[in-house]
This record gives sequence, structure tokens and C-alpha cells, in this order.
Amino acid sequence: MGMIGAVGVVLHPRRDCFSTIQTITDWTRDRGAQVLGLAGEATRIHPAAVAVEPEELSRRADLILSLGGDGTMLRAMRLASGGSAPVLGVNVGRLGFLAEVDIPDVPEALSAIDGHRFTLEPRSGVRATIGGRDELALNDIVLVRSPGQLSAAVGLRVEGHPFVSYAADAVIVATPTGSTAYSFSAGGPIVSPSAEGLLVTPVAPHSAFNRSLFLSSGEKLALEVLLTSGELAVEADGRLVGRVCPGEIIEVTMVPDAATVVRLGRTTFYQRTQRKLRITGSAEAE
Repeated sequence: MGMIGAVGVVLHPRRDCFSTIQTITDWTRDRGAQVLGLAGEATRIHPAAVAVEPEELSRRADLILSLGGDGTMLRAMRLASGGSAPVLGVNVGRLGFLAEVDIPDVPEALSAIDGHRFTLEPRSGVRATIGGRDELALNDIVLVRSPGQLSAAVGLRVEGHPFVSYAADAVIVATPTGSTAYSFSAGGPIVSPSAEGLLVTPVAPHSAFNRSLFLSSGEKLALEVLLTSGELAVEADGRLVGRVCPGEIIEVTMVPDAATVVRLGRTTFYQRTQRKLRITGSAEAE
């Protein structure tokens, strides 16, 4: 008995995914499985696709397919948060760091999952409380200097105690998943996705202390916008979700097992990281 009775599909907002969609709908039709799509995307999938609300997708689907790049994969993972459906990333973008398979591999991947030949990899998230409202991210929460404003002056409180203050263009709070994204570009370390904690990295810091900080999953973190700071934009996985002013405090917590991604045993995290980021050793070591 196959495990897939309903497949949820999350599409890249602009990229043409027609050939991949056709492969998916052919596979599901042959097995009598249902295809689910978000209300605004179902018509792009197939006339027979069932339109569902975002909160229904992870509840009704046995598997969620992300068709796009890393941004689409992050959106699919946020939609999957709180449910039991794992996410399989299909790379129809450019970098596709989080994706597990390319377009030609989709039929084989679906059959492997249907036959229970796969593993699941839990991914933690990060939740920021801004003015009483919670925002979830799978990569990172970022406080960013607004154009024309003063630098981001942000104080870190760990377990209720002040630890360090950054004056920078931005301050990133990343999950291990997000360690290879904006944080890595800002000079932060690569963190294994099996680690549990939050990584804080300043962007172009204007202070002597310019290092990243990694906190364990149980430690409480708060970001205080200092009085010397300008107004800051708050981004969650690259989406603008709010603005904060001097004197405001953002509570940040790790969300364990926020989403689960499918792995088919083809490559390890380190192999994918080495290939996608084009990591090479020092010439002096060779």
C-alpha cells in the first residue's frame, strides 16, 4: 500500500513549471492520488486540482512538493509547519540549495516515497515576537537598517542578561538551515542542520566585536533596538514583516522540528554544501 494519497503542490510565483506539473499529475492519476494546490495557484496546476487554504495544505496532504528555488522551498516549509506532511524540494530555480531532486528525477522520487524508501530530516525554525505578533522563518529573522536611517544598533540579551551590542547594517538571527544563506554571505559559519540552536551574525559591523554567536536551543534571546539606532525593517526569510524603532524589544525563540524535508539518500548535507557553494580547499594544503 503506497503512502501517498494526496500531494500538495507549491509553485514558484513566476517560473514556468508546466512540464514538471504534467509529470506530477500523470503520476498521481495513475495511482488514484489527489492533487492539492493553494487557492491562488490551483488553476496553474491542473483543472482537477483541489484548491485549499494555506492552513489546510499540510493537514490534507501526505506529501508537499515545492517547485521552484530556495524561496519556494522556504514557503512550502512554512506552510508545512505544524502539520505532518514532509516537503520534497524540486529544483526548477537556479541555486536550489535546499532542493533534493531535479526535474527529470521527479517520477522516480515520487515512487520511492510512495514505497517508503526515503528518510526524513527535521528542520528547526525561528520565531520572532514583534509587537505581540509572531512571525516564523525557516532561514532567518533579520533586523535591517532602513534607507536614510542610522545604523542598526542592536543589543543582545541572553537569558535576560545583556551580552553584546552590534552597530551594523543588519543583524541576522539564523537557523542552522539559514546558516548557508544570508549569514554565510556576511561571514558566518556553516552549521550542520542536525544542530539545535540559533546563529546571530552582524552584517558589516562598525564595532570591534564582529563575530557570530551560536546559542543553544534552550537559551532565551532578545534583541533590543538601542536608542542610538535608526528605524529598522524586520525581515523573515526575506519577506518584510514589520518595522521597529529605538526602545523596542524583539523576543526570538527556536522552533524545534518546524518542518520536515524528504531525503532520498543521494547526497549528504556537506556534499550539497560543497557543490552549491563551490567550496574548495586552500591551495597551500594541496
